[in-house]
Amino acid sequence: MNSRELVKQMTLEEKAGLCSGADLWHTKAVERLGVRRISLSDGPHGLRRQEGRVEDIGTSGSVPAVCFPTGSCAACSFDPELLRRLGEMLGEECAAEGVSVLLGPAANSKRSPLCGRNFEYFSEDPCLTGQLAAAYIQGVQSCGVGTSLKHFAANNQEHRRMSTSANIGERALREIYLAGFEYAVKEGKPWTVMCSYNRINGEFSSENHWLLTDVLRGEWGFDGFVMSDWGAVNDRVKGVAAGLDLEMPGSGGVNDAEIVKAVRSGKLSEQTLNEAVERILNIVIRCMEIKREASAYDREAHDRAAREIARESMVLLKNEDGVLPLAKGSKTAFIGRFAKRPRYQGGGSSHINSFRVTGALEAASGMADILYADGYAESADTADDAQIAEAVAAARAAQTAVVFAGLPESYESEGFDRRHMRMPECQNRLIAEVCRAQPNTVVVLHNGSPVEMPWIGNVKGVLEAYLGGQEVGGATADLLFGDCNPCGKLAETFPLKLSDNPSYLTFPGEGDESDYSEGIFTGYRYYDKKEMPVLFSFGYGLSYTRFAYEDLKLSASEILDTDTLRVSVTVKNTGGRFGKEIVQLYVADNQTRHIRPVQELKGIAKVALEPGESKEAVFTLSKRAFAYYDEELGDWNVQSGTFDIRIGRSSRDIVLTARVTVHSSQPETRRFTENSTVGDVLESETGKRILMESLGKIGAGSAFSVEGMSETPLRTLRDFGMGRLTNEWLFSLVDRLNKAEWE
Repeated sequence: MNSRELVKQMTLEEKAGLCSGADLWHTKAVERLGVRRISLSDGPHGLRRQEGRVEDIGTSGSVPAVCFPTGSCAACSFDPELLRRLGEMLGEECAAEGVSVLLGPAANSKRSPLCGRNFEYFSEDPCLTGQLAAAYIQGVQSCGVGTSLKHFAANNQEHRRMSTSANIGERALREIYLAGFEYAVKEGKPWTVMCSYNRINGEFSSENHWLLTDVLRGEWGFDGFVMSDWGAVNDRVKGVAAGLDLEMPGSGGVNDAEIVKAVRSGKLSEQTLNEAVERILNIVIRCMEIKREASAYDREAHDRAAREIARESMVLLKNEDGVLPLAKGSKTAFIGRFAKRPRYQGGGSSHINSFRVTGALEAASGMADILYADGYAESADTADDAQIAEAVAAARAAQTAVVFAGLPESYESEGFDRRHMRMPECQNRLIAEVCRAQPNTVVVLHNGSPVEMPWIGNVKGVLEAYLGGQEVGGATADLLFGDCNPCGKLAETFPLKLSDNPSYLTFPGEGDESDYSEGIFTGYRYYDKKEMPVLFSFGYGLSYTRFAYEDLKLSASEILDTDTLRVSVTVKNTGGRFGKEIVQLYVADNQTRHIRPVQELKGIAKVALEPGESKEAVFTLSKRAFAYYDEELGDWNVQSGTFDIRIGRSSRDIVLTARVTVHSSQPETRRFTENSTVGDVLESETGKRILMESLGKIGAGSAFSVEGMSETPLRTLRDFGMGRLTNEWLFSLVDRLNKAEWE
């Protein structure tokens, strides 16, 4: 079956109809031509296939499935191979349930801790996001099931998400908000991409030709189809012209008729419509040609894998006096409703009908003598004195108290943003009271994004469990009692307080305008540049063992930006038990004229080591590792100079550094005008030579001490020239500077 030939046989009405959904979860069929409909299903951390009424957009009718850890949790594994395995399991479940395209992964960069959908997103860093998203896509699609990379692009808040305009400079858009998508598209090759609800610089994503056609298809080579987020279409005809192929769910034929009308009036080219239909058909035909036997997946095996993924992702944030791991058989108080009924997933379209949920209280029942107290009501903010008293009594009677706390679902979900970074006051008070009664207190956090921790100085241990999926309790018990060693690291910075965040003054915006005035300085890029203390830094995480780094090697000390640089470093487990270490490679530009972050993550490696064992972690860096987005050039550019290769345990714990000189293959162009300063010209020997020659030709070279006039515009030299420096001289100088070849 050939898509182009099919398009030739279709009527205009059939073509327009194929560009919208038949219902909430299916594309349309063209029965007379043998084109079947395909099924779409929500993700991204589990399968949410609706059964029964096709108009049902809720979760009540979804099939029982495995809820894996959410994106914010799984990202802390820093492990693309783990995400590939996760994708494979999701692909198996989709295949078993007859789903052709899974709506995920979600690859939006985290701008503010308040975004209600942060639990679905991977990281504040696009390098990490891109690698994890690409691996996830490859895993799902290896099973003959497509993915829909979402939400493209700049969907960084839920407040007025269907109308707000994310106003972002192109450099920040390219370096932060598009870069993760770019890597995922180029390396993962998703079958579909889902556009976001919001506008970008005033134009809806669903009708943004620059975004959907120029960048996504023209620059990145995407060859699948673009679908809308559910209800994201503003002007359907503009959308088709811009590159939005499939409208979901559908408008009951209203927008199909608009497409037909626009083609007949000449407002929309039929060739443009044909191209959209062909892109949809390419994926539909691919799905139809995949031969599947009746299949089922092993739910129990996937449940065990969910527990493993959660273990690999949870982050040990504090472990004073070696309070963890807890001794097997010890008398331990488990305090807090989340110990019995954990918060393990977020709200909204990703909500899974989990076939099983295991809490830590259940999982640890055979590991220790557990005393349990509720501690708080899940939906409450004000503390209950009786519950506090019961918790304090349990804490006093135990050797260690473990408080299970975090954010209730009413605090964070798709559809609304958080208003602050605080946990419920009843939980903060509970932790404070338990700490007074029991010096050995550990907190386990269940939350989709960072929280403030006013009690951090009083507890001895903190385990960040995030929203760890249906086996969050089992994974937590495995780590608390030492059956496994924590190895996750934070994929986002935890600021001390909300007002420290770079978007604080402008999030979520005013009316329908959200100005991203912080530019490229998001997450650790901002905190590092400001030299600002944070609660926990990007990439931070502890282990029950220790690791040493040595022997950092670069394949060359000097390269062209068209070359690749091989970086290797040896990691050794110097502790007494098996563990995994996440090695992070950052690149720092030492002498750029441009405003750049102190350093940027450009490589990750997860190394598994037995006690005393050493292994080499290897990275390969290409041009993009050293480049910034040059808005004037309209491309990625490297400025010649030296760069530091930094190996770290986290962004704030750099242990080894080496230096490389990189020469740009892009001839440097500088644009001068009469208002360029003398200092701009004197930045290079070429500029200084041209200026002094120009002054010397008219005998004025000795009349100026140009080194002392760095802030002076070139036109002012003319004004101070007492008639000797004319407009003709000034224009000739600017012309020579603009035509020069710069070293």
